[in-house]
Amino acid sequence: MFIGREQELNFLEEKYKSNKGELVVLYGRRRVGKTETLKEFCKDKSNVFYSCKEVSDRQQLISFSAKLLKEDIPASKYINEFADWEDAFKAVVDLPYGKEKKLLIIDEFPYMCKGNSSIMSILQNLWDNVLKNENVMIIVCGSSMSFIEKELLAEKNPLYGRATGIYKMEAMSFYDAIKFFPNYSERDKVLVYAILGGIPHYLNQFSSDLSLEDNIKKNILSKGSVLYSEVEFMLKQELRETQLYNSIIEAIAYGNSKLNDISNKSYINNASKVSVYLKNLIELEIIKREFSVDVKDKEKVNNSRGLYKITDNYFRFWYAFVFNNISELESGDVDGVYEYVIKPSLNDFAAQTFEDICLEYMRAKQRKNELPFRYNKIGRWWGKLTRINDGKKETVETEIDILATPQKLNKCIIGECKFKNKAFSYKEYMDTVSKNYADSEKTEVYYFLFSANGFDKKIESEALNNNKIILVDIKEICKG
Repeated sequence: MFIGREQELNFLEEKYKSNKGELVVLYGRRRVGKTETLKEFCKDKSNVFYSCKEVSDRQQLISFSAKLLKEDIPASKYINEFADWEDAFKAVVDLPYGKEKKLLIIDEFPYMCKGNSSIMSILQNLWDNVLKNENVMIIVCGSSMSFIEKELLAEKNPLYGRATGIYKMEAMSFYDAIKFFPNYSERDKVLVYAILGGIPHYLNQFSSDLSLEDNIKKNILSKGSVLYSEVEFMLKQELRETQLYNSIIEAIAYGNSKLNDISNKSYINNASKVSVYLKNLIELEIIKREFSVDVKDKEKVNNSRGLYKITDNYFRFWYAFVFNNISELESGDVDGVYEYVIKPSLNDFAAQTFEDICLEYMRAKQRKNELPFRYNKIGRWWGKLTRINDGKKETVETEIDILATPQKLNKCIIGECKFKNKAFSYKEYMDTVSKNYADSEKTEVYYFLFSANGFDKKIESEALNNNKIILVDIKEICKG
């Protein structure tokens, strides 16, 4: 059963229904579900769906010709293959689809271009002179994001400015991802998302009919399962020097987020070199560089600023729990690794993802205009704050899980997220209040408190009498 991707399907459908020629570029990281989304889009439409292979240009043309000539176009009566790519692409207008748009999908388009550097020039020339005026829709799709962004869409490229639609597919949202697990409790939905993230290929490996524990044991920790070797496979496919990348990602997975700390903990004592590796991992969307929500753009240029964070949840899980226990898992000690390594730490591991989910909840609320005000900026904040302790002012380093501010800065939302096995306590609420980011009595402060296990009675009582304290439990979060 196909799940989610309504926004992507709506985008493609809109292009399909237009009254002009469409050249669409759809791209995104591997495993994000591009091919399945395209298949879902065209399942009720006449189409030619061609998946490129890593073969020679000659073999690619033969395969493409065979796919197109099956469609009963006039040329199929006379030839077995097209003489060149120009004739092959031009034949799209002859597809016998009546008044329907003539739909051609070329999956993994970078493979085709790699075999023949003139492909983009040929397609550009045909588009300008023939195809853009025809009732056609050509979708080129690719997983090589650096090729798509730096080559295909770059100003120097022949196809620059020709695309009528460009769509970068991202990982699924929390709310789409949990649709894979209708039988799970709210807590387990958060945990499974913390483990697998929003990558459909990973989500499909788990079964909603198995418990979370059984899924982890069977589909991650057991040798031979798809997810057991997924991370190593991905890295070897995309990168060289995988040993160094392993060290860097592991260092981040264990909480080292600053450039110098990552350099030291990965034992690559060269921050400039590490910075290059980090840049490559950012391009693959395995990690990202995060800045405090109030940082100005000019400060982001400095490589030493910002914190590095693993954005791919499964990579973070694998390096936190699997990477250093491969020997035990190779020998079949699945139960031991789960019981003594994963189970005691799973809640703490999921806390970071819970913050991301709460942030997604806030964005959904903004779209529905259900917040106290419309924010201009939202995100995590960290830095120095001045507070009163025993009647004395003190400056402390602190973090705010969620900070949202409008343009005028006369209001703010401070959010605190607790993913624990006990209720959000009144003391934790007072600690949140002490994070006095708003340095003015004129600033209206709203406190959004998110909890995976409810709230103590004192907070509930206070919230009843104060409309600036908003309590959000895990049921409300998962409901979205």
